[in-house]
Amino acid sequence: MLRIVLMLLLLAAPATACATEAGWALLREGGRVVLVRHAYANGSSDPANVDPENCATQRNLSERGKQQARKIGSLFAARAAPVETVLTSRYCRCGDTARIAFEVEPEPFAALDPPSADPQEKAEQMAAIAAKVRSYTGSDTMVMVTHLEDIQALTGVSPREGEAVIVTPDGENLRVLGRIVF
Repeated sequence: MLRIVLMLLLLAAPATACATEAGWALLREGGRVVLVRHAYANGSSDPANVDPENCATQRNLSERGKQQARKIGSLFAARAAPVETVLTSRYCRCGDTARIAFEVEPEPFAALDPPSADPQEKAEQMAAIAAKVRSYTGSDTMVMVTHLEDIQALTGVSPREGEAVIVTPDGENLRVLGRIVF
């Protein structure tokens, strides 16, 4: 049984590397939108009294997350078209990921906050994000740093912390073009 698990892990590593290389090829072209799940954060969920404007009430980047954000920025600088626009959730772990990675003050975009529990509000959030993706016409890269639940709702994929998902509009939805694992 252990041999089978090890073989499967060895087979998966090249597939991830190939997917990552294909993602970088897309980003070198420019004109792309990338959803990035924030880097590693402490804990597994925010407390009940979370306030997007108060970092002390939220999960924040761990030291490992700060290192990961620096790696994300270095790789984007070396391997992708320039980053033109950076939008983030209002949560500190997203803003900090963006500031560390891209060395800019990101633009807060409330639709990138974790999805509302109210189905109507969640639908409006997802529609606002999809509309922002559809409206992007730049020749460089737009990065949106957000949360797992948003990326899942928009694309159906479950990225790791710090993973990048390259998307394009597909009617009212978003289609995944590639992924980059850091």
